[in-house]
Amino acid sequence: MDIAQPAPAGLELERHIEQIRRDGYTIVEGVLDNAGLSAFRTGVAPYLGRWRGRNPFEGHSTERVYTLVGRGKVFEDVAADPRILGIVGAFLRPGFLLSASHAIVIHPGEAAQSLHFDDTFYPFERPRPPLGISVIGAIDAFTFENGATLALPGSHTWSPGEITAAREAIARGKGPDLVPLVMPAGAAAVFAGTLVHGAGANASNAPRMGYTNQYCEPWARTQENWFLGVPRERVAAMAPNLQALLGYGLTSQFMGKVSGSHPAKALAPDWVPPIVRQERDAQNRREK
Repeated sequence: MDIAQPAPAGLELERHIEQIRRDGYTIVEGVLDNAGLSAFRTGVAPYLGRWRGRNPFEGHSTERVYTLVGRGKVFEDVAADPRILGIVGAFLRPGFLLSASHAIVIHPGEAAQSLHFDDTFYPFERPRPPLGISVIGAIDAFTFENGATLALPGSHTWSPGEITAAREAIARGKGPDLVPLVMPAGAAAVFAGTLVHGAGANASNAPRMGYTNQYCEPWARTQENWFLGVPRERVAAMAPNLQALLGYGLTSQFMGKVSGSHPAKALAPDWVPPIVRQERDAQNRREK
């Protein structure tokens, strides 16, 4: 299945693609309307107030709700939004996967996150095309004061040496300039997995809520293991393109199969793993 469906009219798809090619990122407004924002807040509320980050990168004053896509319809919708998938599909191969999905709440007093790029765990030397595309969506408006994501425009094309030099210069209080991805609630930043960025410090007096959905090449390992993280019966109720995003699809006809069959067959309520079924059949034949 081609996950990237034609983008809706009015998206200005080519403008967003060109901006990512040039700067490494773009901002799409109106991904969630007021009703969607309300549904998001309601859906994520039961999971908040339980957990804070375990290290400075996750953020000791930051809450993260992982496996967000499996927690409600509104989260499914943002992960499979056709406007977003249309942009992602311009950079990744057909059959690309959802790699990570979680909500992020940065509380007042949180320090700025270290600068990084999201597809750093794929061991291919830079500069190179991105192996992942990331989305950071605003549930609260992102401002410089409340910790908007800070990005280094053009850094998606940099070599490791250029990244190191930029980090050292910034640590000394000298350029290049970090650009805050300021955007209204409901908007989303889409950027190359090679773009150097990091969450800003929250110097405001209120939490800042957002989410991230990250996508990767169809041959790459995903950050979150959806087969273990999302119950099979929930996946079975999802739209086919979202099932494919979670890995219940084939790439190049062979990658992702289950004992020679299409993985979507595993979503049937009476499905039994072929290895178990075949062993049962063999045992029954022996007992006759």
